[in-house]
Amino acid sequence: MTERAQEDTVSVTIENRIAWVSYNRPEKRNCMSPKLNRQMMKVLSELEFNPDVGVLVLTGEGVAFSAGMDLQEYFRDNEALGLGAIRKSQREAYGWWERLRWYEKPTIGMINGWCFGGAYGPLYAVDIAIASDDAKFGLSEINWGILPGGGASKVAQELMPLRKAMYHAMMGENLTGKQAEAQGLVTESVPHDELKARVIAIAEALLKKDPNALRATKWAMRRMVEMTYDNAEDYLIRTQEALNGFGGLEARKEATKQFLDDKTFKPGLGTFDITKVTK
Repeated sequence: MTERAQEDTVSVTIENRIAWVSYNRPEKRNCMSPKLNRQMMKVLSELEFNPDVGVLVLTGEGVAFSAGMDLQEYFRDNEALGLGAIRKSQREAYGWWERLRWYEKPTIGMINGWCFGGAYGPLYAVDIAIASDDAKFGLSEINWGILPGGGASKVAQELMPLRKAMYHAMMGENLTGKQAEAQGLVTESVPHDELKARVIAIAEALLKKDPNALRATKWAMRRMVEMTYDNAEDYLIRTQEALNGFGGLEARKEATKQFLDDKTFKPGLGTFDITKVTK
């Protein structure tokens, strides 16, 4: 089997302001190689401030989201080259996961199949994760004598109740999409044939919202994880004040006008018309 060129390890399609970014190594269940990790950072950088993109969807070609890290290319080959090669590959992988966590635009993970080990890093990084009922989630590391590293254990501990995370990491048993939803690993799980339609519906709803407010909201939710209540309360006040300088004040005034004066918008029943905001 011929190894793919770096530019072929990730595919990108932009439709109706939604960027569909796919792992593109289906012959290897989209496991992440150094080439793929480098290409993913390149793709994310190119799309982040592209005016034609309002939402980014991360998924995988074929039957897998991602089976984790490529055991040959990411582990064995780098270990043979020494610590420098190991560190370089780690930084490339963790680098694009971090970039995705703090992405300027809303992100959705469309978990269409296998999601194992290292794939938990990007799974955690997306803002909303929608899984197929047929998807399989697993931390199989314990089955071959290592612990779930690269942040995978932290992701499980962060998203799942402790007892569930402990069992998941120690037993090496797989979860279905529905089980992953019930245990907090993903936002929602739907029948496989409804997966893309559900992701599109969420993306279209996000596209109608004020982008500056979305960015501030998603970053605030992540920052507050380790804050006390008082610290979070103060942080949110300062964040809203900062948002005002990024167009938030104009957006709030327009939304208030549409609610109080025009009677065209009710906050609990939809989103105000962002096209009328004066920049």
